[in-house]
Amino acid sequence: MPEHPIDRVDLDDLAATIAALAPIERPPCSAGEREAGEWIARRLEAAGCTVTIDEEQAFAEFAPALAQMTALGLAAGALALAGARRTAAALGAAASAGIADDISNGPRLFRRMTGSTATTTNVVAETGDPQGERTLVVLAHHDAAPSGHIFDPSGQQAFGERFPGIIERMDTSLPLWFPVAAGPAIVGFGARKRSTRLLALGALLSAGSTAAFADIARSPIVPGANDNLTAVAGIVALAEAFRDRPVPGLRVLLVSAGAEEALQGGMRAFAARHFPRLDRDRTWFLNLETVGSARLVLLEGEGPLVMEDYTRLEFRNLVADTARAAKITLRRGMRSRASTDSVIASRAGYPTATLVSIDRHKELANYHQMSDTAENVNLTTVAKAVALTELVAREIVQLR
Repeated sequence: MPEHPIDRVDLDDLAATIAALAPIERPPCSAGEREAGEWIARRLEAAGCTVTIDEEQAFAEFAPALAQMTALGLAAGALALAGARRTAAALGAAASAGIADDISNGPRLFRRMTGSTATTTNVVAETGDPQGERTLVVLAHHDAAPSGHIFDPSGQQAFGERFPGIIERMDTSLPLWFPVAAGPAIVGFGARKRSTRLLALGALLSAGSTAAFADIARSPIVPGANDNLTAVAGIVALAEAFRDRPVPGLRVLLVSAGAEEALQGGMRAFAARHFPRLDRDRTWFLNLETVGSARLVLLEGEGPLVMEDYTRLEFRNLVADTARAAKITLRRGMRSRASTDSVIASRAGYPTATLVSIDRHKELANYHQMSDTAENVNLTTVAKAVALTELVAREIVQLR
């Protein structure tokens, strides 16, 4: 009986990589993030890759800046009640625009004005054919997220148990960022319209968001086994696969970024450093993001506020067709209201695809929870993502 591509992936090796890194506390731009990056670099070098560690500047947190902006919504409400309606309207609009800019990977003007950066580490490994005319970039990230009460999955789980058919038909994740940006905007609009009800609603949303971000800022860092050591284990396995089963004509970059949990800090720096040397017509990006839940998913797009489908539908079709041919179950049609490193490559015009995974409640298993530990990872799904990525690499060199 022919060997299935998944059978080539060593589950014990995947588990060992995750177990080695999960105990390291790895918030963005931390010593732990650096320690994990150096460990990954050594493993990739042992697999025959040429490896560099790029030290980059990035913001270490997102929650404090967003808490300040949502608090401006409360301040705008107070100004409106004091009679300074024009000032309140302008402040509410500015705060809402600042939030939208930050969470949607804009220039991040507020963070630039009020925050300071720190050093993050990006691990960049090259393997495959160094003279290959085409390049596949496989993305992971090795920093870990803070926890917080807002990430408690029990509400969606309870809804899913009560209404499983509705959950199954939902193909876009819940828009958790909508009320964050809406709070100050509603305050500003209420100030202009002299509406006490709108002022109260906007202030309530702003207060809730401020409390949530304050809670995130002081909450412990999760082990981050599923999010995103599953992808780190994946690129280590891929390095060994491309060493043992070369793909002539294809150069492969295996990238583990830092500061992803500060909203794509490491990836933004990778783009500034490496994109000028990556031809958009000969480079493909495949992001492995939290691939240790029960069901493997190919995302169509993402966007905290405005949904953006990834560049080049034909690449997503290639990934899906490859999975189908290999009998790897892959769900399509889903979109995320969170942000990932993929958006940076997609906006730059590169063909981009993102593999994630979900549980039966359409959630990323143990997302931003202290339960995101090595023993709770579905290694079979990780193996599917690794096997599919290797197969996609072989398809890319056949493209006309």
